[in-house]
Amino acid sequence: MPSINNGGARPAALFVMDPVHLDRLFPPAVRKRLSEVLRLPESAAPHPAAAPDIDPAEVEVLITGWGCTPLTEPVLAGLPRLRAVLHAAGSVKHHITPACWERDLVVSSAAAANALPVAEFTLGAILLSGKNALGTAARYAAGGRPPTVAQTSAFGNYRRRIGIVGASRIGRRVIELLRPFDFEVAVHDPYLPKEQARELGVRPLPLDELCAVSDVLSLHAPAAPATRGLLDARRLALLPDGATVINTARGSLVDHAALEAELVSGRITAVLDVTEPEPLPADSPLFGLDGVLVTPHIAGALGNELERLGDLVADEAAALCAGRPLEHRVHRSDLDTIA
Repeated sequence: MPSINNGGARPAALFVMDPVHLDRLFPPAVRKRLSEVLRLPESAAPHPAAAPDIDPAEVEVLITGWGCTPLTEPVLAGLPRLRAVLHAAGSVKHHITPACWERDLVVSSAAAANALPVAEFTLGAILLSGKNALGTAARYAAGGRPPTVAQTSAFGNYRRRIGIVGASRIGRRVIELLRPFDFEVAVHDPYLPKEQARELGVRPLPLDELCAVSDVLSLHAPAAPATRGLLDARRLALLPDGATVINTARGSLVDHAALEAELVSGRITAVLDVTEPEPLPADSPLFGLDGVLVTPHIAGALGNELERLGDLVADEAAALCAGRPLEHRVHRSDLDTIA
């Protein structure tokens, strides 16, 4: 990849995001690393034209984040020298438009850095579900006694069967985190070759069979027309009694009405970090169910985890300016298989 560091001069860059995120993603130490290879503004704005510190006509690199305006052709027209977009968040689908690919811009994403906290959240949910922690805690808080030995016969994480839907970046991190435990892990992903499944140490299964044998079904597929309603009423009915559905991917992967019916019946449980709609209405019955945990899309990077995303962008900027390949480059052909 040709270097954009022309004659040793640092290329001009803009932070294009909601300003509230800037200092969390790029605290002083990370900002210093970036400033060694890029000429940076002091502040951020959601639209390149609102940049107060650097003339957009000089900008060669955009560092984007949550709140970035879609980079349409009219927006790009004000950035004639733009060559790269480094995204300090996960999905690029919300702001990278066909105009970006037509301009042959280099696009990179910090999705890999965002994948780790999602995988960690998923691991915690899997371990707690094996202990039936949510239902037991709710009954205990309501004045119930600790469960008897007979009542805990279905508890435990030894050889619990974990089904992973989607060998995505996050799905693979979950598989990696599960390795030290005594789980039986299987996966469904139509894009995963059998030899790669073997390398991951998991058993590939058709989705219906995966549903039928999984004590925990964890969703890590991208949102796409082909995955909308992937977990429908028929497939939910295949889950064993007492199974747990974990969704940290996208709410659109699940038929919400069918899931709600199963959860209200008490036949299965769930940990839902994403829903459809999102957020759920305040009167949703899911909020009052003992075996259901609904969280407001917190599995991804939060708090000090955001600095990990900034560090990844700093690494990508250094590679870009040195003419090295970007480790986290996104290509147009990737869009159908990434979140």
